[in-house]
Amino acid sequence: MIAVIDYGAGNLFSVKNALDFLEEKSVVTADCEEIRCADAMILPGVGAFPDAMRMLKEQGLAKVIKEEAQKKPLLGICLGMQMLFEKSYEFGETEGLGLIPGCVQRIEGNGLKIPHMGWNSLTVLNPCAVTENLPKDAYVYFVHSFRAETGEENISCYTVYNQRIPALVHRGYVYGAQFHPEKSGAVGLELLKNFARLVRE
Repeated sequence: MIAVIDYGAGNLFSVKNALDFLEEKSVVTADCEEIRCADAMILPGVGAFPDAMRMLKEQGLAKVIKEEAQKKPLLGICLGMQMLFEKSYEFGETEGLGLIPGCVQRIEGNGLKIPHMGWNSLTVLNPCAVTENLPKDAYVYFVHSFRAETGEENISCYTVYNQRIPALVHRGYVYGAQFHPEKSGAVGLELLKNFARLVRE
C-alpha cells in the first residue's frame, strides 16, 4: 500500500488516479498511523514552500515522514521534492525535511518565462531504480519557479532551462521528481511503475 500524503497542499487525486490506472494499491491520507503502516509514501505538493512545511509540521506529518523515510521508499513530487531538502529561500529562509543535502533557490530565467512551465527533456546523470526503462528521449511536464541545488551524486536526471535544473533526485530510500509524473504521459507512468516496484521488492 502506498500512502499519498494529504496535508492540504498537494495535487492528490491526479497522483491517486495514476496509481489506480497502474492498479497499484494506494490511499490518500493524513493519518500518521496509516502512513506508518504503509509500504511507501508519496508526498505531492503545489504552492509555496513555507506554507507547505508549516502544514506538515502542524499535523505532525513532518516528523513521521522523516522517520519512515529511513526504512521505506518516499517519492516527493514538485514542491514535495523541494521539501526533501534542508532549506528553501522562497519568501525568506525556511527549513525543509533535510532528507537530501542541499537547498532550493529561485530559477534564474535570464529572459525566459518564470515559472518554468511545459514539457522538457530529461538527461540521465546517475541512473537509479526509478529511471529503469525510461526512453532516451523522455519528455516530462514541469510547473515550477524554484529549483534544487545539491551535489551531483544526488541528481539522477536533469533538464535545462537557462541553467541545469535537477529533475529527479535520489538518496537512499528517498526520491524526488521536480516534474509531475502524473501529468507526464507514458514516461511519468513508467516512473511511477518503477517506484511501485520498489515497494514490492
